[in-house]
Amino acid sequence: MRRSTEKILTTHVGALPGPIDAWTGDMPEDALQAAVRDVVGHQRAAGIDIVNEGELTKGGNWVAFIQSRVSGFEPGAEGVTFGLLRDSADWIEFADFYDRAIEGGTLFEQTRSTPDQAARRMDWVCRGPIRYTGLAALEREIALLRSALDGRPAADAFITTTAPASIEVGRVNEYYGDTEEFVFALADALRVEYEAIAGAGFLVQVDDAWLAALWDRIGIRMGLEAYRKYAMMRIEALNHALRNVPEEQVRYHLCWGSWHGPHAYDMPLSDLVDLMLAVKAQAYLFEAANARHEHEYAVWETVPLPDGKILAPGVVTHSTPLVEHPELVALRIERFAKIVGSENVMASTDCGLGLRCHPQIAWAKLRALAEGARLAGGRLGFVH
Repeated sequence: MRRSTEKILTTHVGALPGPIDAWTGDMPEDALQAAVRDVVGHQRAAGIDIVNEGELTKGGNWVAFIQSRVSGFEPGAEGVTFGLLRDSADWIEFADFYDRAIEGGTLFEQTRSTPDQAARRMDWVCRGPIRYTGLAALEREIALLRSALDGRPAADAFITTTAPASIEVGRVNEYYGDTEEFVFALADALRVEYEAIAGAGFLVQVDDAWLAALWDRIGIRMGLEAYRKYAMMRIEALNHALRNVPEEQVRYHLCWGSWHGPHAYDMPLSDLVDLMLAVKAQAYLFEAANARHEHEYAVWETVPLPDGKILAPGVVTHSTPLVEHPELVALRIERFAKIVGSENVMASTDCGLGLRCHPQIAWAKLRALAEGARLAGGRLGFVH
């Protein structure tokens, strides 16, 4: 994984704007190939150094795609997408806001220019051994991205996948002896995907939104110590799955759920930071640009960054349509660089922009990110 030794490198979290057909999974193969090439080209034009295929090959869902890649599950109950959050502290306190917000079909993109993500979801029941069956789909994903890179190094591109803790949500175990055995079975299946991505030369980005977001739903009731134990077992399972993947090829994305809402009960980064750093990864991507978490850059003044690690904080956010001024982006980058060192910082986004911002806004934010990184780099002593 490259470090910011010659300039402040830029990246993003994953989802990017693309044709609606890509998000719904209805795009013909030749059209998808063109769309992937186009989204990679847009990233390069915006000034992004470490790119991906915008998650267009996943049908636009960071976690649901995995259902087609594992065996052992049968359809269970059907429910509303946000049913998992309806009894959360945030939803209870701001119930009227949430009820009104989802009338339009989503809690994500305010202009409703993306597909309906909120209507229904399907729970899954594990009634057999979990096995990874998605190599063909993954190899297609790898091939599409590799082709779009036009010979540029695979090491400057990432492919997203999901952590066991986030896949566990919405799945009921009726096969394994206990929860820990079930979670580790998920990890053993995911190991195949992690190793295949790394084996192809790409960076492996593990997305893990539910680990932090479930604090609001179950963690507050459990208490901090119990919830940290809950989280640590799942991190151990993730590390088990990553055991054969070189650390320098792993990026870990932790966020607090990317829906547009108050987030008044988000777990503080100070209560999570040691758990995040326990993940076998070289780079850590996390929210640092939205109004709920921007102040938490100060955590790194008291928490030492282990040798060799990289922070990739969000310096533009999906949570507002305001396009950040490059000077503000530079300020955010400089805060981190002055604490942990410029070479240990990569400029990123809070979360995926593709299904959370209008396309015009998403690309403008990435341009602002790149320009802010250029400004910060100049002040930090890099020569452009």
